[in-house]
Amino acid sequence: MRLRAIFLGHVQGVGFRYSTSRMATGFKVTGCVRNLSDGSVELIAEGEKLELQRFLDEIKQELRSHIRDVKQEWLDASHEFSSFGIGQE
Repeated sequence: MRLRAIFLGHVQGVGFRYSTSRMATGFKVTGCVRNLSDGSVELIAEGEKLELQRFLDEIKQELRSHIRDVKQEWLDASHEFSSFGIGQE
């Protein structure tokens, strides 16, 4: 399963990508997190749906003071990632 989530709020310049990447080490997920030009942050993660939901829930809990809204969509996995990291803008 693939999760694409867009985080809106004060999410750039506050360590959001680093924190998300660090949290990913506690889950069986691959993918990346990156800043977008509109000031939001995009998360693309692949794994089992329950694991992805737990990962998303932890991000929303741990970084809640920075997040105003989250837009998410569930897609078929593309298997393009072998690990999780911080992507390029």
